[in-house]
Amino acid sequence: MFKGFYNLTSGMLTQGRNLDVVANNMTNISTSGYKADRYVASTFKDVLISRVGNKDKTGAQEIGSSSYILASSEVATDYTQGTLETTGMPLDFAIEGAGFFGVQTANGVAYTRGGNFSLDNQGHLYLPGQGRVLGQNGQPILMQTDKITSDNFGRIYGETGNLIGQLGVFTFADTAVLTRNDQGLFVGGGATVNANAKVHWRAQERSNVELVQQMTQMMSSQRALQSAAQVSKMYDQLISKVTNDIGRL
Repeated sequence: MFKGFYNLTSGMLTQGRNLDVVANNMTNISTSGYKADRYVASTFKDVLISRVGNKDKTGAQEIGSSSYILASSEVATDYTQGTLETTGMPLDFAIEGAGFFGVQTANGVAYTRGGNFSLDNQGHLYLPGQGRVLGQNGQPILMQTDKITSDNFGRIYGETGNLIGQLGVFTFADTAVLTRNDQGLFVGGGATVNANAKVHWRAQERSNVELVQQMTQMMSSQRALQSAAQVSKMYDQLISKVTNDIGRL
């Protein structure tokens, strides 16, 4: 009798979490280099098998075909290229293709596609509010000035043509190792430097969030959430009526 409650409640929780992900995507639609997230849910049966089985799955056994609830599986990130936009700002950079800029934060090295840099009070290339930008040697880039030029490999030159440093572009064999931290940067191990990565100067990569797609998902989730809530209320009223009728017998 209560299976309907399980289904309806899990449906409401799932749609609520999906709305959280969509809302975060829409909030960051103007954030340089932001990569959209996608909420993925699966049935409890699938989650149970994939999460508690041993590494050797050969001895796994079916525990039943009934599924009572949906459960969170993962929040997947879409790493596809966003549109490159010319800004004209001397400390703006954008990566074409795979890779991330490295940033030395208080909690270690983190990675970003956002290239809206500035200079800190000591003259290092800096991602505002996060940390110093790393060069190919893994060290912060000391610039002292924003009167620079740069080529398509991220090599930065001063006013006299002297080489100041080269932006590090870090790649991962599998982006699945990356997770997004509370500051919106990616963290993970196994990064390698791509010396041949193409870097655009005086440009930024726009967010890859598709507004129309996100709005469509939002409306769909809202309708599903409202429908589940209404049916749950009707279900509760029906069960209460049945319980009262039985009590009178």
